[in-house]
Amino acid sequence: MDVSLSTWVLTVVGLAALIAVDFFIGRKPHEVSIKEAGIWTIVWVALAVVFGIGLLVLGGGQPAGEFFAGYITEKSLSVDNLFVFVLIMAKFSVPPMYQQRVLMIGVLIALVLRAGFIAAGAVIISTFSWVFYIFGAFLIYTAWKLIQEARSGDEDEEFEENRLLKVIESRFPVADRYHGTKLFVRENGRRLITPMLIVMLAIGTTDILFALDSIPAIFGLTQDPYIVFTANAFALMGLRQLYFLIGGLLKKLVHLSYGLSVILGFIGVKLLLHAMHESGLHVPEIGIPFSLGFIVLVLAVTTFTSLRASRKQAAEEERAAGGPV
Repeated sequence: MDVSLSTWVLTVVGLAALIAVDFFIGRKPHEVSIKEAGIWTIVWVALAVVFGIGLLVLGGGQPAGEFFAGYITEKSLSVDNLFVFVLIMAKFSVPPMYQQRVLMIGVLIALVLRAGFIAAGAVIISTFSWVFYIFGAFLIYTAWKLIQEARSGDEDEEFEENRLLKVIESRFPVADRYHGTKLFVRENGRRLITPMLIVMLAIGTTDILFALDSIPAIFGLTQDPYIVFTANAFALMGLRQLYFLIGGLLKKLVHLSYGLSVILGFIGVKLLLHAMHESGLHVPEIGIPFSLGFIVLVLAVTTFTSLRASRKQAAEEERAAGGPV
């Protein structure tokens, strides 16, 4: 797409306005109910669909298909991020009424950092076409690693702080408790940062690790920076509500890692084929309609088999609990 500077500005301003409205509505600390999370999840998904339809009307089927494929891929990968967000909330003992504010600012930090990743990726791809080989190989390796982790059954039960957080905590004094939503407080003449700021930074900076596979993945579906950015933005901005909506269902998605590994492996192969095509080799390329259908099918099958396996396990545990001791 030939996106003008004015379109970029309007898009960023529009997204900023949506974020401001979201912040204004959720400014008062409170525990988010399933009903509230469900309503706002539907709102964010509807906004993404409206944006995609706008691309269809103004740009045609190709950019719209790329947007929806990228949005669904980023959304599915972001669900995997929620497992880590749960661990972060538990490690920092974030009170339920403050979790919404933590996620709101943390996701905003993640969006800004991802914008930098996307800009850098767009420049690299436009300059060095061979980088598709690296992206493709990396995604296939990541897919294999996900399968190995899923088959081993090992799950990280504790969040480990990254180097940035450790440096901040070692250089600056941290208050021993939460002070509402305040990020800084003054005690005994000293200015302290609160655990609220630390956990916000943890959410935002941890997302960088997930961007290492999600950004190459979406560049495997489209090389248009505008579509890459907007798909990431809509996927991330609805992440806070999704956290509260399916937080209790995350453990039931037992086959999610397998589904994500299939999707990442598929996109990795697609990238390698595209790289070969760019190098002048006569190889088939995978189109966006097929990619979109494949991603939706894998997610549907993964969700179905996950819920079925979870119900079967729950039934077996119930029978075992009711049986003779």
